Amino acid sequence: MTRVVVTGFGAISPLGHDWDAVHARLKQCQNAVQAMDEWAGYEGLNTRVGARAQPFDLSPEKYNRKSTRSMGRVALMAVRASEMALQDAGLLNDPILKSGRVGIAYGSSSGTPKSIGDFGRMIISKSTEGINATTYIKMMSHTAAVNIGVFFGLTGRIVPTSTACTSGSQGIGYAYEAIQSGKQVAMLAGGAEELDATQAAVFDTLFATSVKHNGTPHLTPRPFDANRDGLVLGEGACTLVLESLEHALARGAKIHAEIIGYGTNSDGRHVTQPNSDTMAQAMNLALDDAGLPPEAIAYVNAHGTATDHGDVAESHATHSIFGERMPISSLKSYMGHTLGACGALEAWMTIEMMRSGWFAPTLNLEQVDPKCAALDYITGDGRLLQTDIVMSNNFAFGGINTSLIFKRWKD
Repeated sequence: MTRVVVTGFGAISPLGHDWDAVHARLKQCQNAVQAMDEWAGYEGLNTRVGARAQPFDLSPEKYNRKSTRSMGRVALMAVRASEMALQDAGLLNDPILKSGRVGIAYGSSSGTPKSIGDFGRMIISKSTEGINATTYIKMMSHTAAVNIGVFFGLTGRIVPTSTACTSGSQGIGYAYEAIQSGKQVAMLAGGAEELDATQAAVFDTLFATSVKHNGTPHLTPRPFDANRDGLVLGEGACTLVLESLEHALARGAKIHAEIIGYGTNSDGRHVTQPNSDTMAQAMNLALDDAGLPPEAIAYVNAHGTATDHGDVAESHATHSIFGERMPISSLKSYMGHTLGACGALEAWMTIEMMRSGWFAPTLNLEQVDPKCAALDYITGDGRLLQTDIVMSNNFAFGGINTSLIFKRWKD
């Protein structure tokens, strides 16, 4: 099997768009959650907190009216993150992009909500007013993947991964498998999501959003904490450039890490109630793929949404594989749940934490919920930990589970 390495990162996030900015924010133990005052206008919407992406620049020469007419915000973030990732990998404008040997595995929970709303108004008003030739392109669930392909002229395979909270991690996993099997030489992989009140309403109706801290956004979310009261939504995009090791070495690429394991499965039981057993099976699948025993993993980046059932199920699944000794933390305590983007953003940050030797604590974790399994929950000022192998897990509505294993690259 072909070995697969990560040669480029690009991100748009609530914490910043490069590792230096994100690392500084993590070190400060300061989250990016803020009051969403504009949501007060929606009757029945209880949550009022969210995590917007930091402002990002778009070159007017590249991102003009013609090139962006089919893009909503989610696609814009995905394309910009991909541009940064290609630049980091040294592949921006490289002829290989149009050779058919480079593909895309990328996802989001949905397209741009505003465009979805345009069709909703059509149903109510019985009028197509406001709908144009690009409304559907902005709305469709594979808008990010398609717009990336068109913007950079990629002619390889496209694997859209619209699987809610595992869209980004499945994007990475399926890109890894496409290269590993020799079907593609390189892939752009990841996910994106834009913050919108309609998405908050989805979780609000399930009583899964944080509502107790509308006036104190810095105190939420609280993954694994006994006093957690639900998730906070965020937004962003993250693209990883994956490449065969042979190709990366041949062109003298900078290698950030190696992907050595991927597992994904489904609960097959309930669309919103997580299953600890199948979560654990996904981790075992990744370990089997990597050919590693559980003892080889030194840190687990948790999905850690701060929901009641999710945190409990995930902690018990993790404990069943690794026992009490496993250091674990949730990056959602800093930037909220970025849905389709979280698997990619968290994978990127997990790799960077491994490379730096410092792992961020879970913010607002003051008292571990006794219903959660015993693990080494990282709190306080974080953890200095020199390790070569880490795991990042994500679990989505529909019972979709993913586990990724990354290894430090040593020159």
